[in-house]
Amino acid sequence: MLLILLSQEKFEEMIILRKKLFRRILQGTGKMICLALFIVFVLIPIIFRYSYSLQRNMLFLPFVRWPRNVDFNHPEKLGLMGTRNFYVKSPKGVKLGAWHILPKSLLNDSENAEDVEKYFEESLTHGEPVILYMHGNSGSRAGLHRIELYHVLQNLNYHIISFDYRSYADSSPIPPSEEGVVEDGVFIYNWLKEKVKNAPLFVWGHSLGTGISSHVLDHLATGPSHVKEEVDGLGDHEKKSSSALPLGLVLEAPFSNLRDEIREHPLAQLFRWMPWFDHFFLNPVNANNLAFETDKHLKNVNIPIIILHAEDDAVVPFKLGLKLYSSTRNARSEMDAPIDFIKFEEQHHFGHKYICRSPALPNIISEFVNNTLEKKKA
Repeated sequence: MLLILLSQEKFEEMIILRKKLFRRILQGTGKMICLALFIVFVLIPIIFRYSYSLQRNMLFLPFVRWPRNVDFNHPEKLGLMGTRNFYVKSPKGVKLGAWHILPKSLLNDSENAEDVEKYFEESLTHGEPVILYMHGNSGSRAGLHRIELYHVLQNLNYHIISFDYRSYADSSPIPPSEEGVVEDGVFIYNWLKEKVKNAPLFVWGHSLGTGISSHVLDHLATGPSHVKEEVDGLGDHEKKSSSALPLGLVLEAPFSNLRDEIREHPLAQLFRWMPWFDHFFLNPVNANNLAFETDKHLKNVNIPIIILHAEDDAVVPFKLGLKLYSSTRNARSEMDAPIDFIKFEEQHHFGHKYICRSPALPNIISEFVNNTLEKKKA
C-alpha cells in the first residue's frame, strides 16, 4: 500500500513538472513571437523610414554581384564573341564600365583587325542599328539573362552597348541615387550619340532600367539644368546632339512609378495591411527623391515605344506594365509616335527575366526597328 502511495506521489510530481515545463515553453514561444512581430512590424518600418542608405540599397541592390569574379576584360569567357570591354569617364569623374558587342555580320572582320579599339569605334558608324542597354538592379552587365538577350540582339545584326551604373561592377564605387544613375545614362547616351554619327540608335531598358531610361530620355527632351552641366564637358558637337532622342525605346518589364512598384512588390504584401504603410514605406522614398516616375517622364518622350511584359512576372506585376501603357497611350494624340504593348502569356514561364527566351522576340524587335526606320525615311 505504501509503495502504491509513493508511486502516485511521484506520478503527480511528474505531471506538475511537465506542466511547468510546458508553461515555460509556451511563455518562451510567446515572447519570441512577440519579439518577431515587434521587429517585423515596428522596428523594420521605423528603420526603413529613417534610413536613406537602407532605402537606396534595397532599391538598387548594388552589393548583389552575380555571377561572381567576372573578368570583364574577357567577355569571351562568358560566351560573348566580338565584344570589347572599355571605360568612359564623365566630366564629374564617374568611371563607367561598358561592353560593345558587335553585330553578327562583323564578327569575322573584328578578328583580323590590327587596331581593335579603332575598329570597334568605327564600326558604330557602319549603319547597323545600335542598342544602348540599361539593365535593372543587382548584378552587372555580365548577368546571365542579360547575356542571353545580347545573343538575341547580336543575331539580329545589331550593335549593343551595355554599361554598369555607378556602384555596380567595375564602375566607380559611388553610392547610387536616382539623380546619379540618370546622370550616368545621360552621359553615356551623349557619348554614344557622338560615336554612332547617323547610325540608327535605340534604347532598351529592363526592370529598374526602364525607370532610368525613361528618366534619361525625359532629361534629353526637356533639358534640365544639371543635365546641361553634364553635357558641357562633352564638346560642341555633343552639345547639339544631346537634344536628339533615339529613334525608339524598348521597355521590358516596366513599372508605372516606384510608389506603385513598392506597393505591389511581393515583399510589401507583408506590410500593406498596415494603416501606416504609406507613411513608413512610400512617403520617405519620395522624400528622398527615389521616384522613378516613368508614367510622368514618358509624356515628354515622343518617340516610338514598345513595352514587353510577361503575365507571370512576380517582381514587376504585369498590371503595372499595362497601367504604364494605358497612361502613355492616353497622353498621346493620333499625330504622336506610336506605343505598342506585347504580352507574353503565363504558360511560357518567362517571368521577370526571361522574355529573351521567347521564340517570338526576334521578329517582334526586328519589326519594331524596321517599322521605325521606314517611318523615319518617309
